[in-house]
Amino acid sequence: MVVYISERRISPRLLFKTALRVRAWKSGPSEQSVESENLSEGGTFFATDMPLLIGSALEILLKMPEEISGKPTMEWRCTGHVVRFQPIDISQGKLGVGVQFDCYEILRSKAPISSQAA
Repeated sequence: MVVYISERRISPRLLFKTALRVRAWKSGPSEQSVESENLSEGGTFFATDMPLLIGSALEILLKMPEEISGKPTMEWRCTGHVVRFQPIDISQGKLGVGVQFDCYEILRSKAPISSQAA
């Protein structure tokens, strides 16, 4: 695992691929399954073709791994906002999206989130 160091970050960011279920805040049941490129307790980065803007509010469901939280792997529901974009796969219309988590709750879910993206 690679750790990026930046004085702006509160928690270390790791190159960590895990399944994410992402939807625009209060947009109804429509969600997109994606895979993280990197992850920390404070945010994530992933590729998507969702139409988003800087500041867009998102809800993200994921299994937060022990390597990042220091606690046993648990399902988290995070709310956050888009803080940056980066071209990733323009040929497929995808942008890399950086999301800063604003808050999260730990879930006891009946619907498991797989450890691999669809």
